Amino acid sequence: MLTVTGLHKSFGGKPALLDVSFSVERGEIHGLLGHNGAGKSTTLGIILGMVAPDRGDATIGGISVQRDHAGALRQVGAIFESPAFYEYLSGWENLRILASYSGPFDEKAAREIVDRVGLTKRIGSKVRTYSHGMRQRLALAQALLPEPKVLLLDEPTDGLDPEGIKWFRDFILGLRAERGMTVLFNSHLLGEVEQMCDRVTILREGRLVHEGTLKDLREEAPVYEVDLDPWEQAAAFLDLNAAQILSPGRIALPPDADPAITVAALVGNGIRVSAFAPVRRSLEDLYLEITAAR
Repeated sequence: MLTVTGLHKSFGGKPALLDVSFSVERGEIHGLLGHNGAGKSTTLGIILGMVAPDRGDATIGGISVQRDHAGALRQVGAIFESPAFYEYLSGWENLRILASYSGPFDEKAAREIVDRVGLTKRIGSKVRTYSHGMRQRLALAQALLPEPKVLLLDEPTDGLDPEGIKWFRDFILGLRAERGMTVLFNSHLLGEVEQMCDRVTILREGRLVHEGTLKDLREEAPVYEVDLDPWEQAAAFLDLNAAQILSPGRIALPPDADPAITVAALVGNGIRVSAFAPVRRSLEDLYLEITAAR
């Protein structure tokens, strides 16, 4: 549904993206991750046609954003950076004006979306009286008004309280279940990404360092909690056999390594093995490992 191919972008001679390519399948919830300055917002800006790439292309539903901007974006709803509204107007008046920029305003559809995001009681109030969470819901209503096939969200839960974050998660999962919505979003809340996303793309200093499922990422280098004695001798043996020492008592084996053979080899070299158990790492663990190592 969405593909970026060979994206390159520099600002003032400083590279922001270096040959970034990934895809988002129809009906998928996809997380775009990376530290500040990794290139996430630049990537979203290129997909939305707000930033021109130096090289490369982005396509939405098979339509190139660079060659047919209007045709590609007709399929998209987005919250990009900080949503801005007319503070002195009501939420409803904001929706009517903002929707009119891209086409006719469908009042019935707008009422349904306002109810869906939980703003019916306050949609007639002036936006300056809205809390941060209400502004995010209004921005989500605006993004959904064109009835998009793809939803692009830039830090949509930033500044929300735990209740608001849970509401957002349930809302997005509901959209996908009911409408088959395709969603690409970036977030620093890795726990939320782990609960929502089918796949993730991780950027580091403008380069792609991972694209795939969390299962793929975990299988790249299975991690084990170990109790080995003497540790120094065991660490030297593991290092010679391509294992990665993450910390005393935690190691990563190559994906094709058989842990049973590794244990037998350790014992055969006079090392006592009291524990050798696989670890289920969270997305936060995986993210920190992959961004630190590459």
